[in-house]
Amino acid sequence: MSFVDFLSLGPLITLCAASVIAMLLVAIWRNHRMVYSFAIIAFLMSMAAVIPAIKYIPHPVPPLLVIDEFSLFNTGLILTAGLIILLLSFNYFEEREERKEEYYMLLILATIGALVLVVSRHFMSLFLGLEILSISLYGLIAYLRARERSDEAGIKYLMLAALSSAFLLFGMALVYAFTGHMDFPGIGAALRQAGYLPVSVMAGFGMMLIGVGFKLGVVPFHMWAPDVYEGAPLPVAAFIATVSKGAMLVLLIRFYQDIQGNDYPMLWWMVAIIAVASMFAGNWLALTQQNIKRILAYSSIAHMGYILVAFLSGVQTGLEALAFYLVAYFITSIGAFGVVIVMSSSLQDAETVADYKGLFWRYPWVATVFTAMLLSLAGIPLTAGFIGKFYVVMAGVNGHQWFLLFMLAINSVIGLYYYIRLVATMFAVPVPGQQTTVVPALPMAGNITLGILTVLLIGLGVYPTAMMQLIQQMMRILS
Repeated sequence: MSFVDFLSLGPLITLCAASVIAMLLVAIWRNHRMVYSFAIIAFLMSMAAVIPAIKYIPHPVPPLLVIDEFSLFNTGLILTAGLIILLLSFNYFEEREERKEEYYMLLILATIGALVLVVSRHFMSLFLGLEILSISLYGLIAYLRARERSDEAGIKYLMLAALSSAFLLFGMALVYAFTGHMDFPGIGAALRQAGYLPVSVMAGFGMMLIGVGFKLGVVPFHMWAPDVYEGAPLPVAAFIATVSKGAMLVLLIRFYQDIQGNDYPMLWWMVAIIAVASMFAGNWLALTQQNIKRILAYSSIAHMGYILVAFLSGVQTGLEALAFYLVAYFITSIGAFGVVIVMSSSLQDAETVADYKGLFWRYPWVATVFTAMLLSLAGIPLTAGFIGKFYVVMAGVNGHQWFLLFMLAINSVIGLYYYIRLVATMFAVPVPGQQTTVVPALPMAGNITLGILTVLLIGLGVYPTAMMQLIQQMMRILS
């Protein structure tokens, strides 16, 4: 490995070293605050390692990885999201009876898997990153073993993830059998040289889509999402909803661009059907839920459908819209889960709609933050979610995707109902004798983190120009 390779892979190498040191710290001296502090330092150092890597982009690390503007931008996004989730985790686990230290080691390992996916340009690195991420999530999801739903959620995720990985591997084998390549550009070049898409490759893409669709939680591979979100610790659910899905989405973008997926109508229609089904299933199923975790799970399914509209637009503005929407989605989803985290106590999570009845009259700050996050998810003006959805619609218009835009508009109206229902519940005047039994923890660090997320949410909603200019510069590498 050359010195330039070392600098380019600095964020990844830093976290890999941190995972080993964290394991040694846990083995030598169990101390929750010490391991937590070390994890924060590790994430900050990894984020700092992005800066020297900028000087050498684009820099391929053949044959598996590529470091360019696109991968570094998303590396920074994933590290920032991981750090925020880490900040929200301390008080949540401090009050739990399980041993806490291994959680931070697993979180670092899961982030490493996500970073490998972001910089991948080869089937081998894709599968390696996916397995590092998945195996870490098995332990994270079932971490609170004293809870009845925790082990169930972990086992469900384990079984379905193993099945989806098998489909992914079989799909890779079929593609390799025809093209003779496992790197994305090589696959694209072989398909263009052939001039057609054979049945075996189409079947391979379909099987790969099953593996990718499972990680994204899109229909019909979404069955695990509500149960896993409900059974997993809240910070882990936030990680799955953002970092795990975001990393796989970034990989899908790179693969689709390298093979020029829009040149193959059958592949386009496969993704389009998944997008429409995800929007409808996610929103309709969320309407019937009384559990906040399950509502956010179904909401994330619908939002993956919205993102796929920009993905399928076939224009450069679609990729830019997708990147901005992903940033807004990260901020909003982590903020929504963050509210539930700070409202939860050591005895139970504040996960039912009834727990939030009259919240504004008891804890106005928390209710205001949650309202902002919900309105952003609904796409209301002055929030980052509105700007993200606006860019998605513009990309759809530029790509003449009128059918997908019509589906998006219908589902945005449907989704508005259950978001506004939660807001109305928080602002309802409490009835004496019907107070919730939940006693929130409301840690100072959690409240400060929520404040920062709210400022970012409103800031991007009011002034998105700076972020959009950065995204446009970053997306030139894929044009």
